[in-house]
Amino acid sequence: MGTAAAFFDLDRTLLRGASGPVVAEALGRAGVVPNRTIPGQGLLYKTYDRFGESLPGMALARVAAAAMRGRRRSAVQAAAETAADALMEMVAPYAIALIDEHHQAGRPVVLATTSPMDLVEPLARRLGLDDVIATRYQVSVDGKGEQRYTGRLDGAFVWAAGKLTAVRWWASEHGVELSDSWAYSDSVYDLPLLSSVGHPVAVNADPRLAVVAAVRRWPQLHLDAPPGVPKLIGIEPFDVLRTFVRAESFPYARFDIAGTDNIPRRGPAIVVANHRSYFDAIALGLTVMRAGRLPRALAKKEIFDAPVLGQMAKVLGQIVVDRDAGGGNALASAISALKGGEVVVVLPQGTIPRGEAFFSPKLEGKTGAARLAAATGAPVIPVGVWGSEKVWPRSARMPNVTNVLNPPKVRVRVGPPITRLTGDAHADTAKIMKAISAQLPPEARRAHKPSDEELHQAKPPSREA
Repeated sequence: MGTAAAFFDLDRTLLRGASGPVVAEALGRAGVVPNRTIPGQGLLYKTYDRFGESLPGMALARVAAAAMRGRRRSAVQAAAETAADALMEMVAPYAIALIDEHHQAGRPVVLATTSPMDLVEPLARRLGLDDVIATRYQVSVDGKGEQRYTGRLDGAFVWAAGKLTAVRWWASEHGVELSDSWAYSDSVYDLPLLSSVGHPVAVNADPRLAVVAAVRRWPQLHLDAPPGVPKLIGIEPFDVLRTFVRAESFPYARFDIAGTDNIPRRGPAIVVANHRSYFDAIALGLTVMRAGRLPRALAKKEIFDAPVLGQMAKVLGQIVVDRDAGGGNALASAISALKGGEVVVVLPQGTIPRGEAFFSPKLEGKTGAARLAAATGAPVIPVGVWGSEKVWPRSARMPNVTNVLNPPKVRVRVGPPITRLTGDAHADTAKIMKAISAQLPPEARRAHKPSDEELHQAKPPSREA
């Protein structure tokens, strides 16, 4: 074992919210505690999810051991196993990848939480964590040999300074140096621990911790959003954007979108489409958002280098493609996004076809989407876009925003997931391009001799050609 470890808090850090409601429901169904809701309990959990720990909440957690007096430990442990299945659904999408990074570096990953050991150990096991530091309830053995809780704590309450004490003890027992270690938490009450490790990281930080982290220049993460995407009280920029960005926001285009039911409502998906115009990004974004998802698109490095547009692309979680570097980083970022359950939009053609190639009925694509599918097992959803070039021709630097009286129609069709991919990147790419073509109107699959004007519009402006 190396000298460094990674310590993770649970609620609002590894999990997207509080584990309490799920655990309470499991205990109630098992008959361990009364299956009823305490007045104000829902509001308490919602406040916790938004703003983090509070002193009253922690006071209740401290005395919770008394409420378990006389309860059978085996029944609680069985309920915890049931709760762990539901809690796995609450694990922040990018948490698993971060845990894997530490494991690959040879560092043990430890859950350090105030929650009772018997209630969180099954979840830690499912996450593949190496150990658990948690509050322990004292047990005694009754006359029938059954372990029951006494209503007291076995050791310290693992919270605030108490959590640091417990972590220090664990580190000493396992030969770990805190100055070489990482700690992840959302709570200002974990400042003792965060301040004691060499690599403190604020995750989904509560307002007070966010201020401290900013002043001390600690990294701040949101494990339910791509790296670099900021969030404020649980809301990321894309959530705000999709509230305002609708088809009506583009009066110079009419949208005919169908088949969005083919985009999974949850989990990873690779949306692949043909490329006819810079306006495709708008059409595909609206299509994915109509399915209730947020699109993470691969975009050329030049877009990220642009003064304003580049910053917008970064905070919206888009993925940079640096062709000079071979595109490996983009592939790794896209794989990470898919493992995080995101929808990644890929245009296999890479760039808009130029000149005669723009009118070819045969679509040629690069292998990136097929390689993503092979690496992640995510479903590939084909999309055909048609007419976007009438809104924003290849030859224009901007869309024709003045054409609001007779706007061109942009047709988008989403097909069913592509099945029976083989893992052969080239064969799978051919199948992907064929599936995209099947979503285009019949005229797209017929040979067309372009006029001089059409050829001109299919070429980039100025000297880009």
